[in-house]
Amino acid sequence: MAIAQSIRCSHCGAPVEFTPGEIIATCRYCGFMTVIETGQAYNFEHALLLNKYDEKRIEEPVKSWMQSGFLKPPDLARKAKILEKNLVYLPFWVVSVEAKTSYKGIFERITPPIVKEGRIQKEYNWLVLAREAAGFPTREYDVPLEGKIPYDFRKIEGFAKVLNSEIDREEALEMAKQQIEAHHRFLLQQELDRIVEMSTEFDVKQAVYLHAPVWFIKYEYKGRSYQLLIDGATGNVIKGEIPQKGFGIF
Repeated sequence: MAIAQSIRCSHCGAPVEFTPGEIIATCRYCGFMTVIETGQAYNFEHALLLNKYDEKRIEEPVKSWMQSGFLKPPDLARKAKILEKNLVYLPFWVVSVEAKTSYKGIFERITPPIVKEGRIQKEYNWLVLAREAAGFPTREYDVPLEGKIPYDFRKIEGFAKVLNSEIDREEALEMAKQQIEAHHRFLLQQELDRIVEMSTEFDVKQAVYLHAPVWFIKYEYKGRSYQLLIDGATGNVIKGEIPQKGFGIF
């Protein structure tokens, strides 16, 4: 299949920016989505979480995080220097799915061991980052879905970076299924010593393509730099490196 090197938005005609590896691009001028391989419009629900912080106000949750928690140095908020504040709209697939896992296993922590059978049945809004080989802590990000709106390019700040998807809907569904199944296996391993049988069925309700604002903060403390990720929609810290005895830990 030939890969397009440059394409124009099928809605407004503006050039669509993308980099190698991206497969779904969003027009920065009108918000329409395009499949990069074909240049054709791609129609499905595309949502947006609004960012509530500008480059000055984002320092408030940063300082609040630095001042809280007994693991942090007591002078962190006072001596730390913010080096970079970058707002990035990350692409996610939010897979709404009901997962039913039937299982059979052996509980060996008593004598004699007993056989246990049962079912795990849960509903999820499972988050899949639509980027390849990314280290973003997806499982630690409690995405505030109640705040999502239809994608509106006019709500995107001019200084923000918007990343395109490198994963299509079908890939996202498969990844969600694999990750949920692994999660259910983990849950069973807390209750069973040996899993004999395990089978999971999935009922996928929908898959929403979502752009969410994340602030990537880089700060310096005593000559070393550390990273902090903040949810731009809520101000909550997603993950942060904490200085301790000259090195960073999460």
